[in-house]
Amino acid sequence: MSRRKSVKYQLATELENVIQRPKDFFDHCKGKWKSDYFKNDNPIVLELGCGKGEYSIGLAQEFPQKNFIGIDVKGDRLASAGVLANKLDLKNVVFLRMQIQFILDFFDENEVDEIWITFPDPRPRDRDEKKRLTFPYFLERYKVILKPKGLVHLKTDSDSLFEYSLESLPSNGFQLIEQTFDLYQSDLNKDHFGIKTRFEEMFYNKGFSIKYLRAVNIK
Repeated sequence: MSRRKSVKYQLATELENVIQRPKDFFDHCKGKWKSDYFKNDNPIVLELGCGKGEYSIGLAQEFPQKNFIGIDVKGDRLASAGVLANKLDLKNVVFLRMQIQFILDFFDENEVDEIWITFPDPRPRDRDEKKRLTFPYFLERYKVILKPKGLVHLKTDSDSLFEYSLESLPSNGFQLIEQTFDLYQSDLNKDHFGIKTRFEEMFYNKGFSIKYLRAVNIK
């Protein structure tokens, strides 16, 4: 591990807005995000695979009446996210270091209002289907933590992942309510307020169209 990365991993342990072991709240956060961390009753929105937190932070700035939790497994990325959120004095965003397959250990039933999946690894090989974040295994877990009528948003540059998700979501208890194969040429783009991840910016500049869908939990 490089010295720079090592410093960031250490920084993640010190930042109050990065939740990871051995911090006490890491093992006691399930069902307590509103009462014990945010200390309000505002809606909770997750970003899965948030990286350095650009999207969670952008949403937190645009929607101060909501609570945002960016999730990633990389501590150095979350350290960057935590530092930026502090620099912007954002109190409605926090970052959680965990693996998404264990999401039920960190969120209670009906605790979450929305989930954003922003530019995940598309896992294009058939043998990696189970690792796609819209694979039924993951969708079943999202349904547990989402409220009835809770939302899932997906943004991706991958045609294959998008087409896969257009099938997997309706087959697993979600109703598609919006979809586009080219967000920037769609009327839906105005609802995204110019918020982009660095991957979105990179792929868009390379000429890839950005796909987007929104689905509602119909449990």
